[in-house]
Amino acid sequence: MSEAFFILGSLFGALGVAAGAFGAHGLRARLTPDRLDTFEVAVRYQMYHALALLAAAYAVERWPESSLPVAAGLLFLAGIVVFSGSLYALVLSGERRLGIITPLGGLAMVAGWALLALTVLTG
Repeated sequence: MSEAFFILGSLFGALGVAAGAFGAHGLRARLTPDRLDTFEVAVRYQMYHALALLAAAYAVERWPESSLPVAAGLLFLAGIVVFSGSLYALVLSGERRLGIITPLGGLAMVAGWALLALTVLTG
């Protein structure tokens, strides 16, 4: 699982850089400042949690007897998809109802960080 988290973290990092460039150069003239800010929040949290996936990959290797770092990595993955994904979709489609699920992605991210900390505390 550590390899999968490392690969996914790397890919989400690369996609985050590409999305940031797209927002800065391709969307700036097309979006309102509020929508562009929302897009930038999605990129920022995607990048943070791409790095969190790398930390989860390390934790899986460091504490192989614990299932907590695997759960943390899965929560980071879900958080990126739900939090950042819903914000990207909201900004690009204009469909405000997509924002209803965004907090679920944020909760997944918070839970992932908590499980990563518990890995060390219980390991």
